[in-house]
Amino acid sequence: MPDYILAYQGRPNISSPEEGQAHMTAWRAWMQGMGTAVKVPGNPCGPSKMLGGGTPGLAGYTIITATDLGAASAMAEGCPHLNGGSIEVCELLNMEM
Repeated sequence: MPDYILAYQGRPNISSPEEGQAHMTAWRAWMQGMGTAVKVPGNPCGPSKMLGGGTPGLAGYTIITATDLGAASAMAEGCPHLNGGSIEVCELLNMEM
């Protein structure tokens, strides 16, 4: 099965420490719910600089395994990051170097 990257952009709507804690609880439950499809849990991203134009906005990433783009997108739909942020789902292609 192919691998997909979930590229988190923007920031979720969190306005208090309590909301932050609830967000992380929901995040952990969502991540655990994907089970073995999670290949690389990933990490959040810190400050960035965009080279060559565009707007910086990458907030983090996760790599999952799914049967196709539709299945990978369906897994991403339950992510708490979508409360104010967005997720780009993209198949990771193999390329010989």
